[in-house]
Amino acid sequence: MSGRFLDGRGEDPSELQWAAMTPYREAMPRLRTTLVLAVAVGCALVSGCAVQGATGAAPTATGRAVSENPTTAPSTSTSTSPPSPTDRSTLLPGSTTTPPAPRPPVLASDGKPRVSRLSIPSLGIKNLRVKPHRGSPDDAGGTRIQNRGIAASPYGPDGGVGPGGTGNHIVTAHRLSSTRAFLNLPKLRVGAKVHVVAGGQRYTYRIIGTQMISFRSKKSLAAQVAEVPGRTGVRATKAMITLSTCRTPEDRAEGNYWSDEFGNPEHRIDKIGELVAIRPG
Repeated sequence: MSGRFLDGRGEDPSELQWAAMTPYREAMPRLRTTLVLAVAVGCALVSGCAVQGATGAAPTATGRAVSENPTTAPSTSTSTSPPSPTDRSTLLPGSTTTPPAPRPPVLASDGKPRVSRLSIPSLGIKNLRVKPHRGSPDDAGGTRIQNRGIAASPYGPDGGVGPGGTGNHIVTAHRLSSTRAFLNLPKLRVGAKVHVVAGGQRYTYRIIGTQMISFRSKKSLAAQVAEVPGRTGVRATKAMITLSTCRTPEDRAEGNYWSDEFGNPEHRIDKIGELVAIRPG
């Protein structure tokens, strides 16, 4: 007799039990795999929480932590504006913030008419006396001044401003009569310097262009005395100068013998300049 125990039906109960457990034995590998995955996921979640607690990063939908350190993650914040010029930090002692540069002073005088001296180095003109008079260029009063061998500077509604003033400082002188002070004025080139000394200051102008004026055209005469030479109706923002003399030789050569009651030919040549420097005179 064998040592196996048989039940009432003559079957070995251990074999029956083993056979009954077969479905469970077949499912064990899958169960073990599921348990291993569950443990791995749990560890990953626990690890993510630990990283979040240490760095303050927020977990993403995949369970990974995104660092908020700007050195390891791209920043989405907008840049801050630099301090304004009125920021208090610019007023504190020892501040490294550079304050805005001050605006340069306005380059001009008060514009009052004054007796002056005119020098144009490139033409050999030195200390030509200029006398102001209330009127217009080459009117009776201006012609009398020029006949004395000096230059005239008209001011007022039909003239210009004084030396260095914002607007149009007008100086006229004869070219062919008296001392022929402006004989070579038509040769004055762009870029040449003109110095006017008045009231203890020396005003330096730089020539920027030439215009021709007709004494027979009111529009042309208005352009000559405009605040901005040649631009009637434009308000001046800088100090300028107009040096004017007759165009007699050129007019005569062209067959134009017209002249006004003071002997001025139809056309005049004007050299236009702008103020570039002021120094003690």
